[in-house]
Amino acid sequence: MGLGASAGGLNAFEAFFRAIPTDEPTGAVFVLVQHLAPDHSSLICEIVQRTTRMKTVEVTDGVVIMPECVYVIPPGFEMTLLDGSLRLSPSAVPRVPRLPIDNFFRSLAGQLQEKGIGIVLSGSGSDGALGIRAIKAAGGMVMAQTPASAEYDGMPCAAIATGQVDFELAPAEMPGKLLSYVKRLAAAREPAAAQPQTQAALDRIHAILRSRVRHDFSGYKSGTTLRRIERRMVVQQVDTLDGYVELLQRDPHEAKALFQDLLIGVTSFFRDPAVFEVLEQAVIPQIFAGKRPDGTIRVWVPACASGEEAYSLAILLAERAAVVGARGPIQVFATDIDRRAVT
Repeated sequence: MGLGASAGGLNAFEAFFRAIPTDEPTGAVFVLVQHLAPDHSSLICEIVQRTTRMKTVEVTDGVVIMPECVYVIPPGFEMTLLDGSLRLSPSAVPRVPRLPIDNFFRSLAGQLQEKGIGIVLSGSGSDGALGIRAIKAAGGMVMAQTPASAEYDGMPCAAIATGQVDFELAPAEMPGKLLSYVKRLAAAREPAAAQPQTQAALDRIHAILRSRVRHDFSGYKSGTTLRRIERRMVVQQVDTLDGYVELLQRDPHEAKALFQDLLIGVTSFFRDPAVFEVLEQAVIPQIFAGKRPDGTIRVWVPACASGEEAYSLAILLAERAAVVGARGPIQVFATDIDRRAVT
């Protein structure tokens, strides 16, 4: 579990760890990431240790993570998870925005997939908002502190605005929900897509989605759809597909939540470099070939997610225009059915 905080985060950490039950092990690893100036002396370890029976340590480069431990980022460093260990690197140069929570959450998603959990607590700014998208894209779970309970609500509000947050809770309310989720996740088994009863339930779910959100997901791969449904079942503590169908039928908000989970786009600038190399060397030159110097270039990017592909293509088009001396307008249209991602 990665916990990210900035201003006001210390009180949130305290409330969170005081609420963790002491009568049974959690089976989890807790990693605390907070914005700290390089010359700032951190008291997080000492304060958190007073609130929990778990061992609390400040991270050193390469430390191997262990269950029932709390790891705290030291001042002046960025941190990532790699092959079961925490790696440190010096923070960015001055005046460059630091996003240690986003960076750690992305590594958490890449390493742990559906077992990753991201928690955004009190803080100003928007660090963590991009990282939770990566966690959700990998099948993980996300929590955010309720803005009303946060000393600084910028980070929680930015996280909630992404539409990717599974639970909005005060820090003291989080551990109970978290531990219940972890237990259900450990016990969950994905339904076999080939079973007739599974396909029948999928057909009913597709029909409900068509009715509620006006989009048809019946063409999605069954395995992908089932993994997203299973994640929602764990979040909602539903044991069977038929039970989940009943939940969808009576709760229109759950249909929207499943819709958002099915839409999560995994994207980044120049994703799949080999493809962009072909575009740059073979495709884009043909687009410009035979055009008048003041001719218009138009490109459409369907399923653009949050837009990184559209901007990547715009960069390549602008570079080619400079090479050939084209001075006409370049227009890039980008569309997606996920309105939140486009926003």
